[in-house]
Amino acid sequence: MAKKESNFVNMVTTLAIVTAVAAFTLSMVYNLTAGPIEEGRIARQQEAIRYVLPPTEEMTEFDKLVTKKFLPVTGSDSITFNFAYVDGELLGIAVETYTMRGWEGFISAMVGFYPDKNIVDVVHLEHSETPGLGDKIEKGRDDWSNQFRDFNTSEKELRLKGDGGDVDGITAATITARAYADAIERAYLTLKEVFDEKYLTLEY
Repeated sequence: MAKKESNFVNMVTTLAIVTAVAAFTLSMVYNLTAGPIEEGRIARQQEAIRYVLPPTEEMTEFDKLVTKKFLPVTGSDSITFNFAYVDGELLGIAVETYTMRGWEGFISAMVGFYPDKNIVDVVHLEHSETPGLGDKIEKGRDDWSNQFRDFNTSEKELRLKGDGGDVDGITAATITARAYADAIERAYLTLKEVFDEKYLTLEY
């Protein structure tokens, strides 16, 4: 009986040691990778902001970026507005928006607006949609998202044509297309709600 008890204690002790070592290793790996992962996310975010902002005649970059968070007209989580200025005048607004209606749930995107609220362009930030179908929202994989480029929001509706709007769907990935349009519409509707002439210059 004592031998059995000894074996049991040894097993428990060994398991505890293995668990502790595994937890320590995971913690070390997380600490080593968390910084680079966050840096990569910020770099992608900044690249996306530049991508969707209007070009300038001199092809110069904005010299001031003012970031604000607003609660969207639809949805519960705040979305980020990046007001870009050149020489104190508003160049455009890059809005980091989202939807929870994707096939796999969460999709985020950056939407660029001219000061008149028409869309400059869009680019995805994050998604887990089906490869070969839903990933057609990505630039470089398909030209589907190019239909939002220079999209006139005062004349067109940011919904799928099947839903009474002006956005083409994606064959066999209607849910993803509808979700992406939802994310972009969320950015536009919120912009309409919060935008004020004071944002046209940097003196607000």
